[in-house]
Amino acid sequence: MAMKNEWAEKDYYADLGVSSSASEQEIKKAYRKLARENHPDSHPGDAAAEERFKKVAEAYDVVGDPEKRREYDEMKRALASGGFRGFGKKAGSGYAGGFQEGFDLGDIFGQRGGFAQEDNLGDIFGSFFNRGGGATRKPNRSARGSDVQTEITLDFREAAKGTAMPIQLTAQAPCETCHGSGSSSGKVSVCSHCNGSGFISEQKGAFGMSSPCAYCGGTGEEIADPCSDCQGSGTKTRTRTITVRIPAGVTDGQKVRLAGQGEAGRNGRPAGDLYVTVHVKADPLFQRNGDNLEITVPVSFPEAALGDTISVPTLDSPVRVKIPAGTPNGRTLRVRGRGIQRKGAKAGDLLVTVEVKVPKEMDAAQTSALRAYAQAERDAGFNPRKDWR
Repeated sequence: MAMKNEWAEKDYYADLGVSSSASEQEIKKAYRKLARENHPDSHPGDAAAEERFKKVAEAYDVVGDPEKRREYDEMKRALASGGFRGFGKKAGSGYAGGFQEGFDLGDIFGQRGGFAQEDNLGDIFGSFFNRGGGATRKPNRSARGSDVQTEITLDFREAAKGTAMPIQLTAQAPCETCHGSGSSSGKVSVCSHCNGSGFISEQKGAFGMSSPCAYCGGTGEEIADPCSDCQGSGTKTRTRTITVRIPAGVTDGQKVRLAGQGEAGRNGRPAGDLYVTVHVKADPLFQRNGDNLEITVPVSFPEAALGDTISVPTLDSPVRVKIPAGTPNGRTLRVRGRGIQRKGAKAGDLLVTVEVKVPKEMDAAQTSALRAYAQAERDAGFNPRKDWR
């Protein structure tokens, strides 16, 4: 999800091609259509399509969620009505109605203000001005562990058919002694410094400022008996083995996401995600074009001229391919359904390009027979350069 300070700069409804009054069903329908049209698997190597896909996914993550959409709409209405600019410096006076000139919205919505992504807009404004009636500030208990990135290299056929492989990952994992709680007894208590709110308030001039509690890190909790093994963090650096399942048809450079397999969150909070970048080795026989496989097959002159049926390799068992009589060098024949098969998608085709090979050396019998054929060819009036310029 985009940070809320970025929401002010983006029009998520326009990104999805719907109006701000669109229903949930209309938003979902528009997202599915655009995601399908711009999915990276359908446009391998197309950076523009990948960027459009990310843009659409980000927009749907916000306006496709009723709660996030409400907050987003509130912010956009406040911006449209000049709600933020209204605090600018009054002409001819030394008084600023709330913010100084050059005030950055990032100070409210970004991390510099000490607020997590999950903070409610009403909570933010209420805490900033130390007003807001019954607005309740929530401790940041949902902060999860960091995402982790790693890389693997696959053979061409492993990537095409899909595979599962173990990888070793060294990162923060739940402490085995305290089972991730950070407490020797497994118990946590309300922070005595912020009374469980996760914030410390302080009066600065006309304003009451709030910032995350430095003692509990904004969680609203404290541990009276920290685990001696992890010093109360609930995590320790550990090397573990994870089995990564790579879907069939993965492309070179594609990232596979394993939810919850990143670094463990502190004190039992959710783990981050693991992103595995896949590198694919070249294959001596096959090349890939989308979901189609391309292969060049050598044939003899008689096979091309007279026609024949030859055996051609595929990712599975070989197939028999008919070479029509009079096939020229470089002609491509299509074998349907023998390309890449991705889950939920139609299988690609095998494209067989014919390459006519001629012998480098011939014995006397071959030479004599070929000379006789050449003479017969001339007598029949065949000239290979007749229409050549």
